[in-house]
Amino acid sequence: MIFNPFKSACRHQLIWATGSAAVLLLGLLIFAKPLLCLQRGAARGEVIIVLGGESVLRAEKALELFNAGASKAIIVSGDGHKGDIETYLLLNGVPASAISLEPNSQNTKENAEFTCAILKSNDVKSAIIVTSWFHSRRSLACFEHFAPSIRFSSLPTMKHEPLRSEWSRVFKEYLKIVWYVFRYQIPPWT
Repeated sequence: MIFNPFKSACRHQLIWATGSAAVLLLGLLIFAKPLLCLQRGAARGEVIIVLGGESVLRAEKALELFNAGASKAIIVSGDGHKGDIETYLLLNGVPASAISLEPNSQNTKENAEFTCAILKSNDVKSAIIVTSWFHSRRSLACFEHFAPSIRFSSLPTMKHEPLRSEWSRVFKEYLKIVWYVFRYQIPPWT
């Protein structure tokens, strides 16, 4: 057998690249909470904004905040699961007059863009954003991008979905953060 140094070097590079990718992915999972979760701001605001996309946990958090007196108004933002969130809130005692809908947005950028237009038209100065823990950094960045004069709090749900579903969403969130930086120039830090 003839020794081929090129083939050997390629194999070593492939092993190194595969190992590095595995370490990076493991690190992104291990440090997902400190990297993606952003919980900050006052537990009071003029309105609670619940982002569609995951109905049960977000709706529970919005109800918890509403019942604690964090706000007297709720906006359910987004096409995804808006009916589920609204129904959950109504069935658990939130008056229909306290709930507004922003039904047109299809993604986080549009959640922020369309909801901020509503907030500005109503001269809102402070709002609480409710979303999943892994979605909180990007969603807050989007809202602050479209309405820098409004004081936003990020109070995400800290409960977990089933592990397989959640880690899949965590990896997708990393990709979406990169996409939002390049596509919309919305960095995940403030």
